[in-house]
Amino acid sequence: MDKPAIRIEGISKRYGSGDTAVDALKNVDMQVAPGEVIGLIGPSGSGKSTLLKCLGAVIEPSAGRMAIGGETIYDSEKGGWQTRDLRALRRDRIGFVFQAPYLIPFLDAGDNVALLPMLAGKPDAQARARAQELLVALDVAHRARAAVSQLSGGEQQRVSIARALANQPPVILADEPTAPLDGERGLAVMRILGRMAQQFQTAIIVVTHDDKIIPTFRRIYRIRDGRTYEEQGEGRAL
Repeated sequence: MDKPAIRIEGISKRYGSGDTAVDALKNVDMQVAPGEVIGLIGPSGSGKSTLLKCLGAVIEPSAGRMAIGGETIYDSEKGGWQTRDLRALRRDRIGFVFQAPYLIPFLDAGDNVALLPMLAGKPDAQARARAQELLVALDVAHRARAAVSQLSGGEQQRVSIARALANQPPVILADEPTAPLDGERGLAVMRILGRMAQQFQTAIIVVTHDDKIIPTFRRIYRIRDGRTYEEQGEGRAL
């Protein structure tokens, strides 16, 4: 494997203490290379959401180590988070794609994408140029000035993917991105994610229950009872 875009070692998460303690994650290891799209699969309650929240710096693990692009962001043996500004970490290093697009309704499509670079301190012209580049790559540039309410569901999801890529993060976490879509549209989203991963050398972790897209992954991490098990996927061409 190439140098991992993300590497986690021995990540554990315990809720509560004593007799009521629950171990949601137990010594999880995972690594994803730049440009790779992997699946994270498991039943409800298996630990998928907890792992995604740890990876996204939304909740703090109880133990272990996480690194992005070779830089340690969390190490329990060194006191936990290795950065004081978790909001900046999430904004600049991690992109998020959700089941629902969660676009800002009073901004048009282009401004929804440009907002993140602006918040990171990029000049307006640079942020808008980046947004336009991504909308072109995702075949929705013609909708840049459209209100969110005027976009189809598929267009909204493409804009949300563009927004996730806006600050050129090394990692994107996609939580059930195809759940509301029919079979062909779900596969279209996976084609887009695969193309964007290769084009921008972004590592993408897709949490899914969608049986239609599982055969598209070359590598899968199955999670059961808080533990992950790596296996080779079919890698079926889209």
